[in-house]
Amino acid sequence: MNQTLTLGTKVRYGLADLGIALITSAMQFFLLFYYTDVAGINPALAGLALMVGKLTWDAFNDPLFGYWSDRTRSRFGRRRIWMLIGAVPLGIAAWILFSLPKGLTGVPAFLAILGSFWLLDTFHTMVCTSYYAMTPELTRDYSERASLTSIRMVYSVVGYILGAALTTLLAGLFHGAGLNLQQAWSATGAVFGAVAIVTTLVTTLSVKENPEIAGEPSKLPPLKAMLTCFKNRPFVILMIAQFLSSFSFTVLTALVPYFITYQLGMGDQVSFVLLVMLLVIGIFLIPAKKVSDKINKGPAYALGLFIASAAIITGFFFPSGPTPLIYVVAAVAGLGFSAQWVFPWSMLPDVVEYDEKITGERREGVYYGLWAFLSKFTSALGVAVSGWALNWFGYVPNVAQTIRALFGIRLFFAVVPAVVILISLPFLIWYPITRKSHGALVQELAAQRASAGKAV
Repeated sequence: MNQTLTLGTKVRYGLADLGIALITSAMQFFLLFYYTDVAGINPALAGLALMVGKLTWDAFNDPLFGYWSDRTRSRFGRRRIWMLIGAVPLGIAAWILFSLPKGLTGVPAFLAILGSFWLLDTFHTMVCTSYYAMTPELTRDYSERASLTSIRMVYSVVGYILGAALTTLLAGLFHGAGLNLQQAWSATGAVFGAVAIVTTLVTTLSVKENPEIAGEPSKLPPLKAMLTCFKNRPFVILMIAQFLSSFSFTVLTALVPYFITYQLGMGDQVSFVLLVMLLVIGIFLIPAKKVSDKINKGPAYALGLFIASAAIITGFFFPSGPTPLIYVVAAVAGLGFSAQWVFPWSMLPDVVEYDEKITGERREGVYYGLWAFLSKFTSALGVAVSGWALNWFGYVPNVAQTIRALFGIRLFFAVVPAVVILISLPFLIWYPITRKSHGALVQELAAQRASAGKAV
């Protein structure tokens, strides 16, 4: 079977991630800032509401939607039907997320955050779990998956750049055009939602899974389908490493606006600093893939994270006041974090073959569902920890911060993420799936399918 994908297929497949990343970026970089400085909600309360959202409905819907997609039969395949259903509601939910009324406190504020988050999370899960699960159903080739992921991540980085650069810019333009601050942020959410709808539908209607790779719908019952995933040793190791690195990146990015605004006094340059970091990430996506061609994905991922941690820890030592060195830190961190965009997403399809050896089934949906839950949980945990840290160190919005508050911002912007990243490195350096072992596994599975009379 030809495992090589055309450039056109890779480009069309990656497009959906532009809209998804646009929403994700706006949330990751500015959602806590929106809650505290626009909606006027206590940061600890906002963090608590997000954590409750992650630990309740979101704890179940990611693997559940993945399990359902594994068992789906339709003329749109196992995955695309869910993307088709969820595209428009996803865009609407993004608009609602940034449309909370100002002045909410206590229980009403908690419920408003929780409800709007649950709404977005439901349709985000429906679309993203199915979308990402298409990757191993397009090709089984170890290097081709890295290539497909690299191109998809170009779109993802563009979406992140637009989210980082345009969120406050668009809100400012809408505000200057006569809308109040709340309406301006609501309109920004509506624009991002519309982009997500269009890009998701284009991918859904133009890229099809390979039925020879996709296999038959899973027959395992729900609980067993999920528990079996934790017998997959490479998957468990990858989840631990991803949890640590994703948490670190979320804490870092959640506190970027606070660090630059209050520690450096460069609040008008927040978007430009983020733009530098994300542009460098985009530039180094393809070189990162080439590094993995030489030293395998796990060690290449570890190398990138080490570079990023070395860059960001220097921020703790920056004195109060403007400095152009923040752009240097952003650029070097971006070089390192390019690994975060490429490798975990190209390593995850490889564990599906390992699972097939255990279960005899292709269960991409369950794995991507669990992965989506992990990603969103660590994102919410990172935002929550950031909010709790701000509250603990005495942060007060829109005023000059105390020495204690500035110390807390510096500590959780630089030291905490760098240390947690370093803890993740051994899991990646000795990651068990290599190019050689994966090639042998694919050949073993092909022989098994041939002996069982299945098409390869």
